[in-house]
Amino acid sequence: MKRLRLFLIVILLLPCGATAQNAAVKKIQQMAREDNRTMQHLDILCNRIGGRPIGSAAYDNAVEWAVRCFTEWGIEVTTEKAGEMGVGFNRGGWWGRMIGEEQMTLHFATPSYTVGTKGIQTGHVVIEPRTQAQFDRMKGQLKGAWVLVNGKSRGFTIPHGEKATENRKKIIEANAEAIKYNREVAGEDGKKKPIDETTPALFYDEMVAAGVLGFIQAAPVPIAAMYDTNVVREKRSFDNLAPVPDIKLDEEQYERIHKLVTQRRQIQLTFDIRNYFKIGPVPYHNVVATIKGSKYPDEYVVVGCHLDAYDVATGGVDCGSGVSAVMEAARMIAQSGAKPERTIKFILFAGEEFGLLGSYAWVKEHEDLLPKISNMFNRDGGPMPYVSFSVPKSLVKEYEKVADDVREIYPDYDFKINAIEPREKPKQAGGTDATVFMTKGIPAQQMNEHTDPKGYGFSYMEIWHTERDTYNKSIPEYQEQAAATMAIMVLGTANLSKQWPREEVYK
Repeated sequence: MKRLRLFLIVILLLPCGATAQNAAVKKIQQMAREDNRTMQHLDILCNRIGGRPIGSAAYDNAVEWAVRCFTEWGIEVTTEKAGEMGVGFNRGGWWGRMIGEEQMTLHFATPSYTVGTKGIQTGHVVIEPRTQAQFDRMKGQLKGAWVLVNGKSRGFTIPHGEKATENRKKIIEANAEAIKYNREVAGEDGKKKPIDETTPALFYDEMVAAGVLGFIQAAPVPIAAMYDTNVVREKRSFDNLAPVPDIKLDEEQYERIHKLVTQRRQIQLTFDIRNYFKIGPVPYHNVVATIKGSKYPDEYVVVGCHLDAYDVATGGVDCGSGVSAVMEAARMIAQSGAKPERTIKFILFAGEEFGLLGSYAWVKEHEDLLPKISNMFNRDGGPMPYVSFSVPKSLVKEYEKVADDVREIYPDYDFKINAIEPREKPKQAGGTDATVFMTKGIPAQQMNEHTDPKGYGFSYMEIWHTERDTYNKSIPEYQEQAAATMAIMVLGTANLSKQWPREEVYK
């Protein structure tokens, strides 16, 4: 009886808010163990919606789905226009084959915002000319041909348009002068002028005018496929796209085909590439979900990731691993009954892959909120578990108590709290949305991830902007741990005794 009375006295002495928050954390822990839906979100995002560059129907579908989810979980949600594309893009299916003396199914991809074939197109194969004389000799062979061009693809398109034409013209003229000089002045023994042997599709415009079917470039496997920079960065319109397909072909197949062509073997390539465009402008939006603070509603914790992804795969890791974890963290907090003292904003950013477009837009639009952001959490580093968090020295003790709730459900990961030293504020944004916040002096300290502690064999470079960025590359155990850890640490940050002191973060 005495123990019961003592327990009741302790409960009565506890602040009501603290009791409620403790109950909320217990509920989050329970959901983490029994009802973790992180991989369910990822399944829908990847396997029902798919790859989702901004300007695509898939991206708009992802926005609509996310809004519906947040609404169902009782979280206030809005969409905010972050910009617009000059033209929209939707990817269909693609396939190709070599026929003739040898046959082979072709392994290839095309960058986003590049044109497809005109139905099924079959043609012979030529190797691109490198000089005006070579072009003149083979001009009649170009009509209806697939052209093998120089260089190894990095995923972007072969440059085209006015700037590329002007640059190529200068190279062609310089090559012609060098060839003439080497022949007439340097001779066999003299010092020769260099000739450009690397620029791909040096006679791009001339070959298009001659009637080629498209260009083929060698690509390392797994094949990366990014986007047409002219369309994205210059906001080109529906009427101003590249004229023919730009194909990135498995480098081993490319070398085999190149050899067969030099041997004058009888082969043809046939492609069916279904890339479709939408007349612009096509707007794209950030998704912003808000759990309002109960005590300091005008102070904020921001939790971010990017919703867009390249569509040669399905964005299962980059950044499905971020979206699914952030959304599950939001669901856990919302359905735990938590009443965070500070407002928590969950932001799914648009256009990160095209240059951090969504985060730039949000920061510009909400300058009045920036001084009141305690920390900006961002998940964009792959499907790894969280193992530590480095925080201002004055907050280490408070965070140790928060971290105990993580350690209780995930003892294997030995989650640690470390102290940070003030560093220089970055002057330029880097590779993630968090860096845009950093340039404004906003704390954007991230929880540290362990690189595959249980040996699942994950490699980020295998999926980074490649055809292998799929659902099955995310690791369920790690993803579920990350979502629950994020929920606990974000809620703990919202309930700290004070905002993060910025003088302890930046010099």
